Amino acid sequence: MARIEPFQGLRPRKDLAEKVAAPPYDVLSSEEARELAKGNPYSFLHVGKPEIDLPAGTDLYSDEVYAKAKENFTRFIGEKALQQDGKKCFYIYKQIWGEHVQVGLVAGASCQDYQDDVIKKHELTREDKELDRLRHIETLDAQTGPVFLTYKRVEAVDRLIEKAMAMGPENDFLTYDGVRHIFFVVDDPALVAAIREEFSRLDVLYVADGHHRSAAATKIKARRQQQNPGHSGDEEYNFFLAVIFPHNQMKILPYNRLVKDLNGMCKAEFFAKVAESFDYGETDDKVPAGPQEFCLYIAGKWYRLRAKPGSFDAADAIASLDVSILQNNLLDPVLGIGNPRTDKRIDFVGGIRGTAELEKKVDSGAFAVAFSLRPTTIEQLFAVADAGKIMPPKSTWFEPKLKDGLVSHLID
Repeated sequence: MARIEPFQGLRPRKDLAEKVAAPPYDVLSSEEARELAKGNPYSFLHVGKPEIDLPAGTDLYSDEVYAKAKENFTRFIGEKALQQDGKKCFYIYKQIWGEHVQVGLVAGASCQDYQDDVIKKHELTREDKELDRLRHIETLDAQTGPVFLTYKRVEAVDRLIEKAMAMGPENDFLTYDGVRHIFFVVDDPALVAAIREEFSRLDVLYVADGHHRSAAATKIKARRQQQNPGHSGDEEYNFFLAVIFPHNQMKILPYNRLVKDLNGMCKAEFFAKVAESFDYGETDDKVPAGPQEFCLYIAGKWYRLRAKPGSFDAADAIASLDVSILQNNLLDPVLGIGNPRTDKRIDFVGGIRGTAELEKKVDSGAFAVAFSLRPTTIEQLFAVADAGKIMPPKSTWFEPKLKDGLVSHLID
């Protein structure tokens, strides 16, 4: 039984919402963030990427970075650029990107559910990144970046969400990347109760994106529970900021790969090794046509690779993923990329950048070979999470990204 709760959101003043809304902290470099926030003192990047207000080259994990985040967050509140709602609400976050539409419920998701695997995971977390989010949340006493959750669509929930949106939006604006963001406040007590009740009927929720944020929030919950002799389980620190989408609205793009060298081989030797597990040939296509297929770019030409029958376990939820087939049959045995989490010879490019980015990086000489993949499906994600397994790194790229700053969750 999944538990979600309304909360008193901290939101931008209506006339400032478009200026406040900012990309998540982990999709921009410090330089990109500094450029994007230039001339905009209200950009939430001043909170999510506070190093932009410190000298270039500042250690991203230094005490002064977190202190600057707190200073900027406090300033936003003091200037009433951010204001807290007077009562507990749910919120609805609708995004329109071209023909794609996704509508999520903004709520407090249960840290206890995360611990009990009612909220299922599919990725390992890195200790350094988890610690970074923990320090950011604890320094601000707030969760400012939402976790992206999903669930298997339920018609009754759809009807309640539609009913809430019929009351009209609080914010509606278009960002530089062509995504329209529409934000609704759900403060009717009866509707809040109905939504909460309907979600309580769900057996599970799934983390789509935000494993480090949810893991950090859960560690903070455990720490504060120990420090609070009157702990009841209802305190705000028991919940983390989440936007929860039905599975049929999820947009997953491929996570493509680049490798810097051919592991000491010439092109002919490389393809001779590739041929042990793949059929291949030149192609004009840059995107695979079906599962177990890949497009490879090298020396100015594209090739189509097709995994040979028997080269992978089609019945295994992990081994049958395209990212696993590529890793286990080519990246590791041929190119020597044993651990893609740590190997400096491999890089990953989200599908939003397209195959032109792959060509650009290989043609520049910075990389020797690129691989274009098909996206992992939401059904594959569910199968892996339900089996209690972990996907290979960089298996999914969700788009459009949720903006930071439209609502924050105060935990103290």
